[in-house]
Amino acid sequence: MSIDAGTAAETRKQIATETAVSVRDVTVAFGDTIALSNCSFDVARGETVALLGPSGSGKSTALKAIAGFENVVGGSILIDGRDVTALAPRQRGVGFVVQQYALFPHMTVRANVAFGLKAHRVARAEIAPRVNEVLRMVGMFGYADRLPRELSGGQQQRVAIARALAGRPDLLLLDEPLSALDTRLRQDMIIELQQLRSDLPDIAIVHVTHDQAEALALADRIGIMRDARLEAIDTAEELFHRPPSEFAATFLGGADILPVQALETISAGSIGTLDHGGLRLQARSRETVARHKHLSLAVRPWAWELCDTEPINGVEVEVIDLQWRGATRHVRAEVVHTGQSIGVDVPVLATPPVPGRRLWAAVAPDDVHLVPAEKSA
Repeated sequence: MSIDAGTAAETRKQIATETAVSVRDVTVAFGDTIALSNCSFDVARGETVALLGPSGSGKSTALKAIAGFENVVGGSILIDGRDVTALAPRQRGVGFVVQQYALFPHMTVRANVAFGLKAHRVARAEIAPRVNEVLRMVGMFGYADRLPRELSGGQQQRVAIARALAGRPDLLLLDEPLSALDTRLRQDMIIELQQLRSDLPDIAIVHVTHDQAEALALADRIGIMRDARLEAIDTAEELFHRPPSEFAATFLGGADILPVQALETISAGSIGTLDHGGLRLQARSRETVARHKHLSLAVRPWAWELCDTEPINGVEVEVIDLQWRGATRHVRAEVVHTGQSIGVDVPVLATPPVPGRRLWAAVAPDDVHLVPAEKSA
């Protein structure tokens, strides 16, 4: 039975100070290859943390290390304050859901969910009530006697989640659980997972995904992974609106990066003037910036606005090509003065610009982000 969303949120807030899992300087290596390097983060009870990053960034390795499926060569993992680094997966008391569902094809839904309970020798009298409880929770009670092949992909994933929850874990690990679903099923499952958080306000969830929309919809905090390292971790809103690095800005929101230099000292919270290859641009800085400091200006495609006349704050561009994306057209353009490539999202109902045409791309100083410039390789 679902509890009121407001009550669930308050309950989660009250227990959020209790740490469910601590990952402390964890390193995983395969021979000479470092798959995860000195990774550290905590997840509180009632909190969902999404690990977001491209393929090979280390996010799934981190999840499997927590579950016990990868050997840790450095650091430690604590679950509910207990060091589990050397324990087998079945001794850690976590629920794990993989993207391929991994259901037994010859077993019914009910048998699939009960399998882990029987393996852990849960009392026979407890098994049926627990199975019924979690199947109702994920909306699959009416399908209990069906085989996996008789279910849709979304339904199979619900069964996989029910099986993970049947053991009543305090920590649920989700390894790209929606990646095999089509767009509509993925949207439906996001709603299901949001409801699950309300139904289980004290469970901690670590959710691995490469889909930023999925992470933004489900996570309290997002950890951005890159090259086997945890590059940043913060609330979804903080990372999206105030990205700490070029990579965070580009991966979470698809920002364009313009190299700039401060033409004056800019006080924290103030708008200052910057130079981009001889062009003047203005941006509000979160921190105090010294004059002449080299930075990167991150601008997301929706923040640019194309116009015919020179704006107060903007750059002249030449349209390269267009991509239709349903509700918007993505215009790829090149800054005339510097040759820098940028992307601009325009409403699909607007008259599209013609490739080769020169326009101006305007941006508000509050819709850009100043981030540290990355060193050239």
